[in-house]
Amino acid sequence: MPLKDFFGKRKKYASIPSEKAKVDVPEGLMQKCDNCKQIYYRKEIVKSLYVCPNCGYHHPMTAWTRIESLFDEGTFTEWDAGLTSANPLDFPDYETKIKKDRQKTGLNEGIVTGTGAIEGNQVAFAVMDSNFRMGSMGSAIGEKIARAIENAREESIPFIIFTASGGARMQEGLLSLMQMAKTSFAVKRFRDSGNLMISVMTHPTTGGVSASFASIGDYNFAEPGALIGFAGRRIIEQTIREKLPNDFQTAEFQLEHGQVDKVIHRHDMKTTLGKLLCMHTDGR
Repeated sequence: MPLKDFFGKRKKYASIPSEKAKVDVPEGLMQKCDNCKQIYYRKEIVKSLYVCPNCGYHHPMTAWTRIESLFDEGTFTEWDAGLTSANPLDFPDYETKIKKDRQKTGLNEGIVTGTGAIEGNQVAFAVMDSNFRMGSMGSAIGEKIARAIENAREESIPFIIFTASGGARMQEGLLSLMQMAKTSFAVKRFRDSGNLMISVMTHPTTGGVSASFASIGDYNFAEPGALIGFAGRRIIEQTIREKLPNDFQTAEFQLEHGQVDKVIHRHDMKTTLGKLLCMHTDGR
């Protein structure tokens, strides 16, 4: 073969159209960190309990994912799964939005309550899910929390709550705000009985939730970087006419100013809670 023919001849693979050479990436295979923008295989994030391997940012978890990460296998029993919100004020499209969130999350409401064991210690439990109406507190959520606390009091076991909420649910008006008093009173009865309550605030814990049951545990913990506060940053700045620190209302800021007792990394959460429960229950 003449040398010019060898170099002039096109290779077979070179004739393949470029669009056919592209490999499609299956949807949901990759995930970008909301903080550092690094891209990872989704299974890496899931394995890391939704904590970014690069920057340590704690992504939101669903209620059931958090429960699975904390409870001893096979020990969880759910309470009041069928309790749902009504539309007492006939707020336009409220029921439609609730229905969509039920389909999206598989939950009837933005919280799961129940009982189970953490490192062998039996506890009552409530975990809020920010994917359902941004974890907003309506009458059903308040009722589920109050019932869970009352069950814990009757069984004389500790109560742990993980909060994640944008505040009170405006579609239920005053009925939503009433849950602040109802849940706080339930906590008072529970603590007067000599029982232990642990509150863990996750991102975000704001509004009426932060001003009621989220902040009145015997221990008040938080996850790194969680937004914790009542009013929004912009409203506060406009009210006091001052510029707030960049880390204002973060878990670390709240720890520095005595509003939370400890900031706990998600990877250490089960071990820390287990040790604390053993200390208070004498290993029972």
